[in-house]
Amino acid sequence: MSGDSKRELGSAQEGFARILANTGWLLGGKGVGAVLSLAYLAIVTRTLGVADFGRFALVLSASGLIQTLVSFDSWQIVVRYGQPHLASGNGDALNRVLRFCILIDLGSAVAGGLIAAFIILAFGPLMQLSAKMGWQAWIFCMVMMITIRSSPMGVLRLFDRFDSGAFAETMIPVGRMIGAGLAWVLMPDVTGFLIAWGAAELLCAVSYWWLALRVGGERLGNWRAGRAWDARAENPGIVSFLTATNLQTTLSSVGQQVAVLVVGLFVGPAGAGLYRLANQLANSLTKISGLLSRSIFVELSRTHANHGHEALGTLFRRTNRLALVAGAAIIALILTIGHPLLGLIAGREFLPAYPLLLLLGIAACIDLVGVSYRPLLMATDRASLSLRITLVSTTLLLGMQATLLPLYGTVGAASANIVAAIASFAMMALASRRAVGWHKGKVE
Repeated sequence: MSGDSKRELGSAQEGFARILANTGWLLGGKGVGAVLSLAYLAIVTRTLGVADFGRFALVLSASGLIQTLVSFDSWQIVVRYGQPHLASGNGDALNRVLRFCILIDLGSAVAGGLIAAFIILAFGPLMQLSAKMGWQAWIFCMVMMITIRSSPMGVLRLFDRFDSGAFAETMIPVGRMIGAGLAWVLMPDVTGFLIAWGAAELLCAVSYWWLALRVGGERLGNWRAGRAWDARAENPGIVSFLTATNLQTTLSSVGQQVAVLVVGLFVGPAGAGLYRLANQLANSLTKISGLLSRSIFVELSRTHANHGHEALGTLFRRTNRLALVAGAAIIALILTIGHPLLGLIAGREFLPAYPLLLLLGIAACIDLVGVSYRPLLMATDRASLSLRITLVSTTLLLGMQATLLPLYGTVGAASANIVAAIASFAMMALASRRAVGWHKGKVE
Protein backbone atom coordinates (compact mmCIF):
# COMPACT_ATOMS: atom_id res chain seq x y z
CA MET A 1 0.00 0.00 0.00
CA SER A 2 1.40 3.40 -1.02
CA GLY A 3 1.91 6.28 1.38
CA ASP A 4 -1.02 8.20 -0.13
CA SER A 5 -3.31 5.19 0.26
CA LYS A 6 -2.30 4.78 3.88
CA ARG A 7 -3.01 8.46 4.58
CA GLU A 8 -6.41 8.24 2.87
CA LEU A 9 -7.27 5.08 4.82
CA GLY A 10 -6.21 6.78 8.05
CA SER A 11 -8.36 9.82 7.28
CA ALA A 12 -11.33 7.54 6.58
CA GLN A 13 -10.82 5.82 9.94
CA GLU A 14 -10.61 9.17 11.71
CA GLY A 15 -13.75 10.37 9.90
CA PHE A 16 -15.65 7.23 10.85
CA ALA A 17 -14.57 7.65 14.47
CA ARG A 18 -15.85 11.24 14.44
CA ILE A 19 -19.15 10.08 12.94
CA LEU A 20 -19.58 7.60 15.80
CA ALA A 21 -18.58 10.18 18.40
CA ASN A 22 -20.82 12.92 17.01
CA THR A 23 -23.72 10.52 16.54
CA GLY A 24 -23.16 9.41 20.13
CA TRP A 25 -23.59 12.98 21.35
CA LEU A 26 -26.71 13.44 19.25
CA LEU A 27 -28.06 10.06 20.30
CA GLY A 28 -27.46 10.89 23.95
CA GLY A 29 -29.54 14.03 23.60
CA LYS A 30 -32.21 12.22 21.60
CA GLY A 31 -32.15 9.37 24.11
CA VAL A 32 -33.21 11.79 26.81
CA GLY A 33 -35.82 13.14 24.41
CA ALA A 34 -37.10 9.66 23.55
CA VAL A 35 -37.63 8.76 27.20
CA LEU A 36 -39.35 12.06 27.95
CA SER A 37 -41.44 11.83 24.78
CA LEU A 38 -42.95 8.56 26.00
CA ALA A 39 -43.98 10.32 29.20
CA TYR A 40 -45.45 13.47 27.66
CA LEU A 41 -47.16 11.48 24.89
CA ALA A 42 -48.85 9.44 27.59
CA ILE A 43 -50.03 12.62 29.31
CA VAL A 44 -51.34 14.18 26.09
CA THR A 45 -53.10 11.11 24.70
CA ARG A 46 -54.73 10.12 27.99
CA THR A 47 -55.80 13.70 28.73
CA LEU A 48 -57.21 14.61 25.32
CA GLY A 49 -58.57 11.29 24.09
CA VAL A 50 -58.61 10.13 20.48
CA ALA A 51 -60.70 12.94 18.92
CA ASP A 52 -59.03 15.93 20.62
CA PHE A 53 -55.60 14.38 20.19
CA GLY A 54 -56.46 14.12 16.51
CA ARG A 55 -57.19 17.87 16.38
CA PHE A 56 -53.95 18.54 18.24
CA ALA A 57 -52.13 16.32 15.74
CA LEU A 58 -53.67 18.17 12.81
CA VAL A 59 -52.41 21.52 14.14
CA LEU A 60 -48.91 20.08 14.68
CA SER A 61 -48.90 18.52 11.22
CA ALA A 62 -50.13 21.71 9.54
CA SER A 63 -47.44 23.79 11.25
CA GLY A 64 -44.80 21.16 10.49
CA LEU A 65 -45.86 21.06 6.85
CA ILE A 66 -45.65 24.85 6.52
CA GLN A 67 -42.26 24.95 8.23
CA THR A 68 -41.04 22.22 5.90
CA LEU A 69 -42.30 24.08 2.84
CA VAL A 70 -40.64 27.41 3.60
CA SER A 71 -37.59 26.63 5.72
CA PHE A 72 -34.12 25.95 4.34
CA ASP A 73 -31.50 23.56 5.69
CA SER A 74 -29.22 26.55 6.17
CA TRP A 75 -27.03 24.55 8.57
CA GLN A 76 -25.77 22.65 5.55
CA ILE A 77 -24.81 25.96 3.92
CA VAL A 78 -22.86 27.01 7.02
CA VAL A 79 -21.00 23.67 7.09
CA ARG A 80 -20.46 23.34 3.32
CA TYR A 81 -19.33 26.91 2.59
CA GLY A 82 -18.06 27.89 6.02
CA GLN A 83 -15.30 25.27 6.18
CA PRO A 84 -12.95 26.94 3.64
CA HIS A 85 -13.31 30.31 5.40
CA LEU A 86 -12.74 28.72 8.80
CA ALA A 87 -9.65 26.89 7.53
CA SER A 88 -8.20 30.08 6.03
CA GLY A 89 -8.99 32.15 9.13
CA ASN A 90 -11.32 34.47 7.20
CA GLY A 91 -13.87 35.06 9.94
CA ASP A 92 -15.53 37.99 8.17
CA ALA A 93 -16.36 35.87 5.11
CA LEU A 94 -17.70 33.15 7.42
CA ASN A 95 -19.83 35.78 9.15
CA ARG A 96 -21.31 36.87 5.83
CA VAL A 97 -22.26 33.27 5.07
CA LEU A 98 -23.96 33.07 8.48
CA ARG A 99 -25.80 36.37 8.04
CA PHE A 100 -26.91 35.24 4.57
CA CYS A 101 -28.46 32.16 6.15
CA ILE A 102 -30.12 34.24 8.88
CA LEU A 103 -31.77 36.45 6.25
CA ILE A 104 -33.05 33.34 4.49
CA ASP A 105 -34.50 32.06 7.77
CA LEU A 106 -36.23 35.39 8.46
CA GLY A 107 -37.72 35.42 4.98
CA SER A 108 -38.94 31.87 5.59
CA ALA A 109 -40.73 32.99 8.75
CA VAL A 110 -42.64 35.73 6.91
CA ALA A 111 -43.62 33.38 4.07
CA GLY A 112 -44.68 30.73 6.57
CA GLY A 113 -47.02 33.12 8.38
CA LEU A 114 -48.78 34.02 5.14
CA ILE A 115 -49.12 30.40 4.04
CA ALA A 116 -50.44 29.40 7.48
CA ALA A 117 -53.15 32.05 7.31
CA PHE A 118 -54.24 30.81 3.87
CA ILE A 119 -54.30 27.12 4.84
CA ILE A 120 -56.27 27.74 8.03
CA LEU A 121 -58.82 29.99 6.30
CA ALA A 122 -59.25 27.65 3.33
CA PHE A 123 -59.05 24.22 4.96
CA GLY A 124 -59.76 24.81 8.65
CA PRO A 125 -63.46 23.82 8.39
CA LEU A 126 -62.56 20.65 6.46
CA MET A 127 -60.23 19.66 9.33
CA GLN A 128 -63.03 20.42 11.83
CA LEU A 129 -61.14 23.35 13.36
CA SER A 130 -63.33 26.02 14.96
CA ALA A 131 -62.60 29.74 14.46
CA LYS A 132 -61.00 29.88 17.92
CA MET A 133 -58.86 26.83 17.18
CA GLY A 134 -57.92 28.35 13.82
CA TRP A 135 -56.46 31.45 15.53
CA GLN A 136 -54.60 29.26 17.99
CA ALA A 137 -53.23 27.16 15.14
CA TRP A 138 -52.00 30.30 13.33
CA ILE A 139 -50.27 31.65 16.44
CA PHE A 140 -48.63 28.28 17.00
CA CYS A 141 -47.44 28.23 13.38
CA MET A 142 -45.90 31.69 13.83
CA VAL A 143 -44.04 30.48 16.91
CA MET A 144 -42.71 27.57 14.87
CA MET A 145 -41.60 29.98 12.14
CA ILE A 146 -39.70 32.41 14.36
CA THR A 147 -37.91 29.60 16.17
CA ILE A 148 -36.20 28.22 13.04
CA ARG A 149 -32.73 27.44 14.36
CA SER A 150 -30.89 25.94 11.41
CA SER A 151 -28.23 28.70 11.26
CA PRO A 152 -26.94 28.36 14.85
CA MET A 153 -27.12 24.59 14.43
CA GLY A 154 -24.74 24.94 11.48
CA VAL A 155 -22.30 26.99 13.57
CA LEU A 156 -22.11 24.29 16.24
CA ARG A 157 -21.59 21.55 13.64
CA LEU A 158 -19.00 23.59 11.79
CA PHE A 159 -16.94 23.73 14.99
CA ASP A 160 -17.60 20.03 15.74
CA ARG A 161 -19.61 20.91 18.85
CA PHE A 162 -22.24 18.24 18.48
CA ASP A 163 -22.30 17.97 22.27
CA SER A 164 -23.59 21.56 22.56
CA GLY A 165 -26.13 20.90 19.83
CA ALA A 166 -27.33 17.81 21.66
CA PHE A 167 -27.81 19.86 24.81
CA ALA A 168 -29.84 22.50 22.94
CA GLU A 169 -32.01 19.81 21.33
CA THR A 170 -32.90 18.36 24.73
CA MET A 171 -34.64 21.64 25.55
CA ILE A 172 -37.57 20.58 23.35
CA PRO A 173 -38.45 17.34 25.19
CA VAL A 174 -37.61 18.92 28.56
CA GLY A 175 -39.81 21.93 27.75
CA ARG A 176 -42.62 19.70 26.47
CA MET A 177 -42.43 17.49 29.53
CA ILE A 178 -42.66 20.44 31.92
CA GLY A 179 -45.30 22.11 29.78
CA ALA A 180 -47.38 18.94 29.46
CA GLY A 181 -47.36 18.54 33.24
CA LEU A 182 -48.46 22.15 33.75
CA ALA A 183 -51.13 21.87 31.04
CA TRP A 184 -52.44 18.65 32.58
CA VAL A 185 -52.95 20.45 35.90
CA LEU A 186 -53.84 24.00 34.79
CA MET A 187 -55.30 23.78 31.26
CA PRO A 188 -56.04 20.17 30.21
CA ASP A 189 -57.18 20.92 26.66
CA VAL A 190 -55.74 21.40 23.18
CA THR A 191 -54.93 25.07 23.89
CA GLY A 192 -52.89 24.24 26.97
CA PHE A 193 -50.78 21.67 25.14
CA LEU A 194 -50.23 24.00 22.16
CA ILE A 195 -48.88 26.64 24.57
CA ALA A 196 -46.58 24.03 26.10
CA TRP A 197 -45.24 22.91 22.70
CA GLY A 198 -44.69 26.50 21.56
CA ALA A 199 -42.79 27.41 24.74
CA ALA A 200 -40.52 24.38 24.24
CA GLU A 201 -39.65 25.56 20.71
CA LEU A 202 -38.73 29.02 22.01
CA LEU A 203 -36.57 27.53 24.76
CA CYS A 204 -34.68 25.41 22.22
CA ALA A 205 -34.09 28.33 19.84
CA VAL A 206 -32.72 30.56 22.60
CA SER A 207 -30.41 27.76 23.75
CA TYR A 208 -29.08 27.18 20.22
CA TRP A 209 -28.22 30.84 19.64
CA TRP A 210 -26.62 31.30 23.05
CA LEU A 211 -24.39 28.26 22.56
CA ALA A 212 -23.54 29.11 18.93
CA LEU A 213 -22.40 32.63 19.79
CA ARG A 214 -20.44 31.33 22.77
CA VAL A 215 -18.70 28.59 20.76
CA GLY A 216 -18.02 30.71 17.68
CA GLY A 217 -16.86 33.82 19.53
CA GLU A 218 -14.30 35.89 17.62
CA ARG A 219 -13.87 33.18 14.98
CA LEU A 220 -17.27 34.21 13.58
CA GLY A 221 -15.72 37.51 12.52
CA ASN A 222 -17.20 41.00 12.47
CA TRP A 223 -20.99 41.22 12.27
CA ARG A 224 -20.70 44.50 10.34
CA ALA A 225 -18.08 43.40 7.82
CA GLY A 226 -19.62 43.84 4.38
CA ARG A 227 -23.13 42.91 3.33
CA ALA A 228 -24.76 39.55 3.88
CA TRP A 229 -25.66 39.30 0.19
CA ASP A 230 -21.95 39.50 -0.69
CA ALA A 231 -21.82 35.81 0.32
CA ARG A 232 -23.40 34.94 -3.02
CA ALA A 233 -20.44 36.26 -4.99
CA GLU A 234 -17.83 34.99 -2.51
CA ASN A 235 -19.23 31.45 -2.50
CA PRO A 236 -20.00 30.27 -6.07
CA GLY A 237 -22.85 27.79 -6.18
CA ILE A 238 -24.31 28.76 -2.80
CA VAL A 239 -27.70 29.78 -4.22
CA SER A 240 -28.15 26.60 -6.26
CA PHE A 241 -27.03 24.46 -3.32
CA LEU A 242 -29.45 26.33 -1.04
CA THR A 243 -32.32 25.81 -3.48
CA ALA A 244 -31.58 22.12 -3.94
CA THR A 245 -31.34 21.42 -0.20
CA ASN A 246 -34.58 23.31 0.47
CA LEU A 247 -36.54 21.50 -2.20
CA GLN A 248 -35.10 18.15 -1.16
CA THR A 249 -35.95 18.66 2.52
CA THR A 250 -39.40 19.88 1.55
CA LEU A 251 -40.11 16.93 -0.72
CA SER A 252 -38.75 14.31 1.68
CA SER A 253 -40.79 15.65 4.60
CA VAL A 254 -43.94 16.88 2.92
CA GLY A 255 -45.30 13.39 2.29
CA GLN A 256 -45.23 12.57 6.00
CA GLN A 257 -46.99 15.79 7.02
CA VAL A 258 -49.48 15.73 4.16
CA ALA A 259 -50.39 12.13 5.01
CA VAL A 260 -51.71 13.13 8.44
CA LEU A 261 -53.74 15.98 6.92
CA VAL A 262 -55.13 13.78 4.15
CA VAL A 263 -56.02 11.04 6.62
CA GLY A 264 -57.82 13.67 8.69
CA LEU A 265 -59.81 14.80 5.66
CA PHE A 266 -60.78 11.22 4.72
CA VAL A 267 -61.45 9.58 8.08
CA GLY A 268 -61.65 12.48 10.55
CA PRO A 269 -59.56 13.60 13.53
CA ALA A 270 -59.65 10.20 15.26
CA GLY A 271 -57.99 8.47 12.30
CA ALA A 272 -55.49 11.29 11.98
CA GLY A 273 -54.67 10.96 15.67
CA LEU A 274 -53.96 7.23 15.35
CA TYR A 275 -51.81 7.79 12.26
CA ARG A 276 -49.92 10.66 13.91
CA LEU A 277 -49.25 8.63 17.06
CA ALA A 278 -47.99 5.62 15.09
CA ASN A 279 -45.81 7.84 12.92
CA GLN A 280 -44.35 9.62 15.93
CA LEU A 281 -43.55 6.37 17.74
CA ALA A 282 -41.99 4.88 14.59
CA ASN A 283 -39.86 7.97 14.15
CA SER A 284 -38.84 7.85 17.80
CA LEU A 285 -37.53 4.32 17.30
CA THR A 286 -35.59 5.34 14.19
CA LYS A 287 -34.18 8.70 15.32
CA ILE A 288 -30.71 7.32 14.72
CA SER A 289 -31.34 7.72 10.96
CA GLY A 290 -31.48 11.51 11.14
CA LEU A 291 -28.62 11.64 13.64
CA LEU A 292 -26.35 9.54 11.43
CA SER A 293 -27.26 11.60 8.38
CA ARG A 294 -26.18 14.85 10.06
CA SER A 295 -22.88 13.41 11.25
CA ILE A 296 -22.21 11.67 7.95
CA PHE A 297 -22.77 14.82 5.88
CA VAL A 298 -20.25 16.81 7.93
CA GLU A 299 -17.57 14.13 7.64
CA LEU A 300 -18.17 13.31 3.96
CA SER A 301 -17.96 17.03 3.14
CA ARG A 302 -14.69 17.32 5.07
CA THR A 303 -13.26 14.14 3.49
CA HIS A 304 -14.28 15.19 -0.02
CA ALA A 305 -12.67 18.61 0.45
CA ASN A 306 -9.45 17.59 2.22
CA HIS A 307 -8.67 13.94 1.39
CA GLY A 308 -8.64 11.56 -1.52
CA HIS A 309 -11.51 9.74 -3.18
CA GLU A 310 -10.34 6.42 -1.81
CA ALA A 311 -10.88 7.76 1.70
CA LEU A 312 -14.34 8.96 0.64
CA GLY A 313 -15.27 5.51 -0.66
CA THR A 314 -13.92 3.75 2.44
CA LEU A 315 -15.84 6.04 4.77
CA PHE A 316 -19.00 5.62 2.70
CA ARG A 317 -18.85 1.81 2.84
CA ARG A 318 -18.28 1.78 6.60
CA THR A 319 -21.28 3.99 7.25
CA ASN A 320 -23.38 1.69 5.05
CA ARG A 321 -22.52 -1.33 7.19
CA LEU A 322 -23.30 0.57 10.38
CA ALA A 323 -26.69 1.67 9.06
CA LEU A 324 -27.59 -1.89 7.97
CA VAL A 325 -26.96 -3.27 11.46
CA ALA A 326 -28.93 -0.43 13.08
CA GLY A 327 -31.89 -0.88 10.74
CA ALA A 328 -32.13 -4.62 11.38
CA ALA A 329 -31.95 -4.10 15.15
CA ILE A 330 -34.72 -1.49 15.14
CA ILE A 331 -37.08 -3.64 13.04
CA ALA A 332 -36.59 -6.45 15.57
CA LEU A 333 -37.33 -3.96 18.36
CA ILE A 334 -40.60 -2.85 16.75
CA LEU A 335 -41.72 -6.46 16.24
CA THR A 336 -41.01 -7.46 19.84
CA ILE A 337 -42.03 -4.48 21.97
CA GLY A 338 -44.07 -2.26 19.62
CA HIS A 339 -47.53 -3.50 20.63
CA PRO A 340 -47.07 -3.49 24.42
CA LEU A 341 -45.24 -0.15 24.20
CA LEU A 342 -48.17 1.40 22.35
CA GLY A 343 -50.64 0.19 24.94
CA LEU A 344 -48.44 1.29 27.82
CA ILE A 345 -47.98 4.80 26.46
CA ALA A 346 -51.36 5.72 25.03
CA GLY A 347 -53.82 3.21 26.49
CA ARG A 348 -56.05 0.51 25.03
CA GLU A 349 -58.06 2.89 22.83
CA PHE A 350 -54.93 3.58 20.76
CA LEU A 351 -54.02 -0.09 20.19
CA PRO A 352 -55.61 -0.06 16.69
CA ALA A 353 -52.60 2.07 15.70
CA TYR A 354 -50.20 -0.92 16.00
CA PRO A 355 -50.46 -2.06 12.33
CA LEU A 356 -49.67 1.54 11.34
CA LEU A 357 -46.71 1.58 13.74
CA LEU A 358 -45.36 -1.63 12.20
CA LEU A 359 -45.71 -0.44 8.60
CA LEU A 360 -44.34 3.05 9.23
CA GLY A 361 -41.51 1.60 11.32
CA ILE A 362 -40.44 -0.71 8.49
CA ALA A 363 -40.48 2.20 6.04
CA ALA A 364 -38.38 4.32 8.41
CA CYS A 365 -35.86 1.48 8.83
CA ILE A 366 -35.50 1.18 5.05
CA ASP A 367 -34.63 4.88 5.03
CA LEU A 368 -32.17 4.23 7.84
CA VAL A 369 -30.31 1.53 5.90
CA GLY A 370 -29.76 4.02 3.07
CA VAL A 371 -28.95 6.93 5.36
CA SER A 372 -25.49 7.60 3.88
CA TYR A 373 -26.65 7.91 0.26
CA ARG A 374 -28.08 11.42 0.32
CA PRO A 375 -25.17 12.94 2.33
CA LEU A 376 -22.72 11.41 -0.18
CA LEU A 377 -24.50 12.97 -3.14
CA MET A 378 -24.71 16.33 -1.38
CA ALA A 379 -21.04 16.25 -0.36
CA THR A 380 -19.89 15.39 -3.90
CA ASP A 381 -21.81 18.27 -5.54
CA ARG A 382 -24.67 16.06 -6.78
CA ALA A 383 -27.44 17.91 -4.94
CA SER A 384 -29.51 18.21 -8.14
CA LEU A 385 -29.43 14.44 -8.71
CA SER A 386 -30.45 13.80 -5.11
CA LEU A 387 -33.27 16.32 -5.56
CA ARG A 388 -34.58 14.55 -8.68
CA ILE A 389 -34.63 11.21 -6.87
CA THR A 390 -36.46 12.75 -3.92
CA LEU A 391 -38.99 14.30 -6.30
CA VAL A 392 -39.71 10.92 -7.89
CA SER A 393 -40.04 9.08 -4.57
CA THR A 394 -42.26 11.79 -3.02
CA THR A 395 -44.52 11.83 -6.09
CA LEU A 396 -44.76 8.05 -5.80
CA LEU A 397 -45.59 8.33 -2.09
CA LEU A 398 -48.38 10.86 -2.59
CA GLY A 399 -49.75 8.96 -5.57
CA MET A 400 -49.82 5.67 -3.67
CA GLN A 401 -51.47 7.36 -0.69
CA ALA A 402 -54.15 8.86 -2.93
CA THR A 403 -54.78 5.41 -4.42
CA LEU A 404 -54.62 3.23 -1.30
CA LEU A 405 -56.22 5.50 1.31
CA PRO A 406 -59.76 5.36 -0.15
CA LEU A 407 -59.45 1.58 -0.55
CA TYR A 408 -57.73 0.51 2.68
CA GLY A 409 -57.91 3.54 4.97
CA THR A 410 -54.99 4.40 7.21
CA VAL A 411 -53.32 1.02 6.59
CA GLY A 412 -53.20 1.86 2.90
CA ALA A 413 -51.65 5.26 3.63
CA ALA A 414 -48.99 3.61 5.81
CA SER A 415 -48.28 0.92 3.21
CA ALA A 416 -47.57 3.62 0.64
CA ASN A 417 -44.61 4.69 2.77
CA ILE A 418 -42.98 1.26 2.37
CA VAL A 419 -43.34 1.31 -1.42
CA ALA A 420 -41.87 4.82 -1.63
CA ALA A 421 -39.04 3.95 0.78
CA ILE A 422 -38.01 0.92 -1.30
CA ALA A 423 -38.05 2.95 -4.53
CA SER A 424 -36.03 5.79 -2.96
CA PHE A 425 -33.51 3.33 -1.50
CA ALA A 426 -32.93 1.65 -4.87
CA MET A 427 -32.46 4.92 -6.76
CA MET A 428 -30.22 6.48 -4.11
CA ALA A 429 -28.10 3.33 -3.88
CA LEU A 430 -27.50 3.25 -7.63
CA ALA A 431 -26.65 6.97 -7.78
CA SER A 432 -24.30 6.76 -4.79
CA ARG A 433 -22.40 3.74 -6.07
CA ARG A 434 -21.98 5.44 -9.43
CA ALA A 435 -20.67 8.55 -7.65
CA VAL A 436 -18.06 6.55 -5.74
CA GLY A 437 -17.20 4.51 -8.83
CA TRP A 438 -16.79 7.67 -10.91
CA HIS A 439 -14.41 9.12 -8.36
CA LYS A 440 -12.45 5.88 -8.27
CA GLY A 441 -12.21 5.85 -12.02
CA LYS A 442 -10.95 9.42 -12.05
CA VAL A 443 -8.25 8.51 -9.56
CA GLU A 444 -7.16 5.46 -11.46
